[in-house]
Amino acid sequence: MKSKRQERQTIFDEKGLIAFAEQLKKIRKEQGFSQEKLSDKSGVSLSQIARIETIKINPSLSTVFALARAMNIPLTDLFDFKLTK
Repeated sequence: MKSKRQERQTIFDEKGLIAFAEQLKKIRKEQGFSQEKLSDKSGVSLSQIARIETIKINPSLSTVFALARAMNIPLTDLFDFKLTK
């Protein structure tokens, strides 16, 4: 028998990632950042930013921290959205 740890699957919360992607894109544009400029300033690759905004990947917390720092915004701004069920 498999233990509970072995039965765990990777979590990909599509609705949450969509909400995060929309918030990131909204703030990025409000701050006057293109994806390229945000990439240059944050050190996050341009392709990774594009994949976050198109819900292709689940960004790490370190990536989210880098994006918030690059745009000089509170981390909470990136999570200022409601999760749907």
